[in-house]
Order: sequence, then C-alpha cells, then structure tokens
Amino acid sequence: MRAYKHGHGSGKRWHKILFFAGLAFLLLTVAGAVGVRSLYTRNLQPININAKEDVIFVVVSGASVDEIAEELRDKQLIRSTWAFSRYIKSNELADLLKAGTYRLQQSQDVPAIATILTEGRVAVDLFTILPARRLDQLRQAFIDAGYSVEQVDAALKPENYADHPALVDKPKEANLEGYLYPDSFHKIAETTPETLIAASLDEMAEALTPEIRAGIAKQGLSIHQGIIIASIVEQEIPSPPKAPKEDRQKAAQVFLTRIKSNMQLGSDVTAFYGAYLANKKPAVSFDSPYNTRIYNGLPPGPISNVSRNSLEAVAFPAITDFLYFVAGDDGITYFSKTIEEHEALTAQHCIELCR
Repeated sequence: MRAYKHGHGSGKRWHKILFFAGLAFLLLTVAGAVGVRSLYTRNLQPININAKEDVIFVVVSGASVDEIAEELRDKQLIRSTWAFSRYIKSNELADLLKAGTYRLQQSQDVPAIATILTEGRVAVDLFTILPARRLDQLRQAFIDAGYSVEQVDAALKPENYADHPALVDKPKEANLEGYLYPDSFHKIAETTPETLIAASLDEMAEALTPEIRAGIAKQGLSIHQGIIIASIVEQEIPSPPKAPKEDRQKAAQVFLTRIKSNMQLGSDVTAFYGAYLANKKPAVSFDSPYNTRIYNGLPPGPISNVSRNSLEAVAFPAITDFLYFVAGDDGITYFSKTIEEHEALTAQHCIELCR
C-alpha cells in the first residue's frame, strides 16, 4: 500500500512541476511578446518631439525598404531601422514608397514619415543632385523633375559653362561628368535646368578650395585627374557615416601608390562604367578604355560626380603601405599590403559580393 501511495504522490508532484513549468514558459513568452511590442512601439516615436528644423531626405528610385530605413537612421530621423521596416512591411506599404526629395523633421514619428513617403509629398521647390551619380543618371533626374529631354540635353552641353571657375581645368573635349556637385537646390516654376547646373558648378568651385587644389597638385595630378580618382573613391567606398572617413583616404592612397608604381588600378567600378557607356551589362571583364583591370593608368575621365570628402581623400591621402582593398559582405572595407593578405581577406569576408 505504501508503495502505491508513494507512486501516486510522485505522479501528482510531476504534474504540478509540469504545470508550473508550462505556466512559467507561457508567462515568459507573453512577457517577451509584450516586451518586443513595447520596444517596437517606443522605436516608432519621434527622435526629438521639439525639433522644428527641416531635414532634406531623398528616396532614390528603386531603393528597398531596408535601404530607405538605413538612410533615415543615418539622417537621425528614426530610432530603429528594424522598427521602420517592420512598420512598412506589416502595413503593406513597401510598394507605395515613392522616389523624390522630401522635407522631414525629427519631430515626426514613423507613421507620419511613412505617410509622407507613401503619398509622395515631395518638396516641389527642391531639386537634388545625389553623390556618386553618373551623368546619364543625373540627366534622368532632370527629366523626372519635369524638364523635357530637349531642355536637359541642351543644358548639359559643357560649352554653356566654358568660363565657369569649376571647369577651368576640365579638358575641352570632356563633358560635365564628375563636375556636378551633389546637393539640394531651390527650384521654382521659372527655374531652368541651366540655372540648377550653374548652381551645382558654383558649389563644385567652392569645394575645390585652394587647400584641396594644392593637395591634389602635391600628388602630381592635375585637378581633372584628381577628380577622376575622387570619382573612383566615391564609387568604391561608402560615404561617412556608413564607413569611416579614413577609409576613403586609404583607398585614395592605394590608387595613388598603384599609379606611381605603374600598376593597374584594378577597380571594378571603372569596368562597370565602361559597360554602362556601351549600354551593356556591368562586368569586370568588359573591354573598354575605362577598365582599369585591363589597362594601366587612369581611365579617360571621371566615372561619377564627387562629394567633398572624396576630393579631400585624394588631396590628403592616408600614409600607409596598402596596395589592396576589398569590400566585405559586412559592409567593412578590408585593406592589405600583399596579394596573399588580400586573397585571404577576400576569401574570409567577401563571399556574396565577390561571386
């Protein structure tokens, strides 16, 4: 009888243990869900409810939800990329996000920002020239802003600005590739594309300070050659804060060292540019004068417009012995001194991007 009672009591105890364990698990699950929901709700709130200053924000055509979220975070307009992406996707708004230039504020929460971006409430009085853009992309941006193809093509003729101080070092036969400085410019109904281009060139002239000009000359380069290298750096290395400013200086040093050593620059983005010009699919093997994986020296001209920190990187490069770099899948640029180190870093960090 005692054995029977003992077994029966033991079973009850196990039932209690299992019951309380299940209850604890359920409570933890609920608490976790509540915690996640609370965190999500907090991250939808404004960065600074008292902020009144406008922040210019550009949604690039074809940008993904996650890319837009990262840009919003970099501009300090949202608290969390995860919360923004979740809000957009859970409310099925991804396909409604519209490209354009917007005025946003830190006092706006995620739902308010999402409404502006999905309803396309663009700042009609602004025209934005983005960095790292080819001339054909900027041409399309003008057309998208409402100008006719004929207006834009006429405005982009370099002879219109032959005496502009930003272009005094540009070869006569070269177009405006590389010279249209990135920024947002005020636009009214009467504003012509020539006016916007002239304003962009004004800023390019300001960016080419005496110090930067002297620094580029110190590298043994003309200003046009300096802009060519700056455009490659602009394309190869993410802009701050996505990457440290020093990364662009290191990349500029790599290219300058390679030029002085009569080595090929070996830049993939120059090969891609040559393919774009020929209306071909981007490929590192595409044979064109721009392909620095095939031909020594600089490409014939810039491959995009440039920002000031890329110009500064060429004028004031890092002091290192690096000869190679590779962009990792994690967004970090890895620099190395030898081909063996470079190949090892590539194998370790560049699995997807280097396919």
